Amino acid sequence: MRKLDRTDISILNALQDNARITNAELARCVNLSTTPCFNRVKVMEELGLIKQQVTLLAPEMLGLHVNVFIHVSLEKQVEGALARFEEAISQRPEVMECYLMSGDADYLIRVLVPDIHALERFIINHLTRFPGVANIRSSFALKQVRYKTALPLPSNGLVIGE
Repeated sequence: MRKLDRTDISILNALQDNARITNAELARCVNLSTTPCFNRVKVMEELGLIKQQVTLLAPEMLGLHVNVFIHVSLEKQVEGALARFEEAISQRPEVMECYLMSGDADYLIRVLVPDIHALERFIINHLTRFPGVANIRSSFALKQVRYKTALPLPSNGLVIGE
């Protein structure tokens, strides 16, 4: 186990806000000199706390206007069927997120496509052909009210386990 102090939390928050920040800017932001700041980031990377750095794109500017949440129920909820579905869904580039759920549906997926015709092609040519799919229900997002990627972190520190 390792304890993250307020400085570590500040570093993580700053990196979540701007992964392109230089080490010098980050050090200044969290009131450290550059070497200790760099070392803290390195340790958090080695612990697996920092998984990756990405660039977030504007989907609308790329012609991706239809954001759909799809509830998928399988014929059987056995390990093999779940694994086959998860493998198949992981191969589809339009699937942005996929969650194994409790409740009415087995999976909730979020799909991002240019238009309704692309959604229709995805559902008919792919999703309905995935092994074990029994039921599909779609809900269209009319407006994105909030979207964030930064995780909520406590301000006073945190103990992480291995």
